[in-house]
Amino acid sequence: MMPRANERIFTARPPDEHFVPPAQDTAWRSLCSAVDLSAIFDAEQGQPHSQCMENTRVALRESLRQVLDRHDRTNVWLKGLAGVGKTTIAFTVAKEMKSTQRLAASFFFSRKNVQRATMFIPTIAYQLALAFPRIKADIVKAIEEDEMLLSSKKSRRDQAQELIIKPLYSLRFRQAMSYVIVIDALDECFSTKEAAKLVELLIEMLSGADLPNIHLLFTSRPETHIRAAMQAGVHEISLITGDEATLRDVRVFLRVSLDNIRTNRPDLFGQLPRAWPSEDDFEALASRADGLFVYAALVIKFLSATGHQPQRRLSRLLRDSSAVNADLDQLYRQILTTSKNSIVHCRMLTCIIHLYQPLSLAKLQELFHEDEEGLAVMLEAFSPVILNPPLGNVEIYHSSLFDFMGDRRRSKQYYLDRARAHEYLACCCLKLLMQKGPMAFSNDYAFVRWDYHLSKAYPSSKLRNLLALFTKTELQRLVADALAADPLLEDGAFIHLMSPLHTASRTCLSFVSVLVMLDKWCVLTKCRLEMDQEPFGRCGCMAYCPSLEKG
Repeated sequence: MMPRANERIFTARPPDEHFVPPAQDTAWRSLCSAVDLSAIFDAEQGQPHSQCMENTRVALRESLRQVLDRHDRTNVWLKGLAGVGKTTIAFTVAKEMKSTQRLAASFFFSRKNVQRATMFIPTIAYQLALAFPRIKADIVKAIEEDEMLLSSKKSRRDQAQELIIKPLYSLRFRQAMSYVIVIDALDECFSTKEAAKLVELLIEMLSGADLPNIHLLFTSRPETHIRAAMQAGVHEISLITGDEATLRDVRVFLRVSLDNIRTNRPDLFGQLPRAWPSEDDFEALASRADGLFVYAALVIKFLSATGHQPQRRLSRLLRDSSAVNADLDQLYRQILTTSKNSIVHCRMLTCIIHLYQPLSLAKLQELFHEDEEGLAVMLEAFSPVILNPPLGNVEIYHSSLFDFMGDRRRSKQYYLDRARAHEYLACCCLKLLMQKGPMAFSNDYAFVRWDYHLSKAYPSSKLRNLLALFTKTELQRLVADALAADPLLEDGAFIHLMSPLHTASRTCLSFVSVLVMLDKWCVLTKCRLEMDQEPFGRCGCMAYCPSLEKG
């Protein structure tokens, strides 16, 4: 009997429908551990995305609805420059599809979480297993048969074939309704060539005749390689800032948001709020936004920041003149100048942008322990451009800030070279390692990522001196503790230490006594090898220290 069109995980099922034998349970847990939950559109630990305000993007959303209701697998590419509202629309579509039980999966890329890219296929497979419970066993079986299937070294094509396409074929029916996979900002974690390859792969693999009707909704900037990857028949929608509908929507957003500020601040505007802003000021503000949603959103965050008077901030903002196409840059500079120590705080902001992964406030305070007070002041001053939720990670509000801070011509006096940012972060990591003792927190950011920042850092005298001190004091204890823990364990501390040491020896650490460091390491390792552990030495550490073969 054919299943009902809307029969999904939300529908009541027989008690044994989800029974998973113990062996399969292990494989399912392996899949869950390879999933990036924060990339799923409504995950609590993900970045809080905004959705389209009521009575905005009406025509666009209706156009998308009509395409996604088709049963011909038409895919959609929503393209536009940074700040035009692509992610907001993608989030709104995902939410609407979920409410009608038609969301097959979602993945929201972010430049702030570059490592997400390797978790893309497992995360999509996990969501498909929940959307179509009948394929869960097939996904689990594939993982059982290939222990390396979830490895980041496995090709995406192999992963997609085993974890997505083959399981979907096993459904052997075509649903009466169509489903949607939403993939947002795919250009933010890949090179344009890699993003194009992913587009080609997904469109090709999900076009099989016996697969469920699944539409792909991509959003990205209009990159040339991505455009070339979009096959004929892909429905392209260009988001621009100057069309009449977008200009009207931005005006609606500004009007409603400014009214909310006015009514929520009776201490400034009175119990019966007086009119604000004036029509002239509103028109000037709307003109500056020029249809760019991110500009409007940042202005509202700037005006509504706690402890500041929105009237004064708006007057100050409108006093500063700039070219129309530079208004976003001018707004960023305006926000940065609110800090009493803007140069120092911008350095800290740039360093947060260049972290390997976003950190919670507590982890940031630990990493920047020498300037914890400065961190607090910076987060308060730059609150319009930084997300600092009570639970979750500290992140920049929009990727356009990454572009702005990384371009010397745009950020001007606030610019900090990325090599200098990594130098500062490498110093923070090394100081924390020396302060607390590395093995005391072997899973913490400083221990896990010190080599990443070191490999990209400017080799300043400060960093070289710190490395020399680190080599003489903590490094020997670090290696000794790792060896003592049991170097033969695949997931042991010594195994995880080899790669950072190797990275360090090839980069900035060559400016100091790297040979002394490696000698200490080799002596300790050789002592362990003499204790009947020759196989490990041949296959592992000799790749990093060939002199062991001679010694």
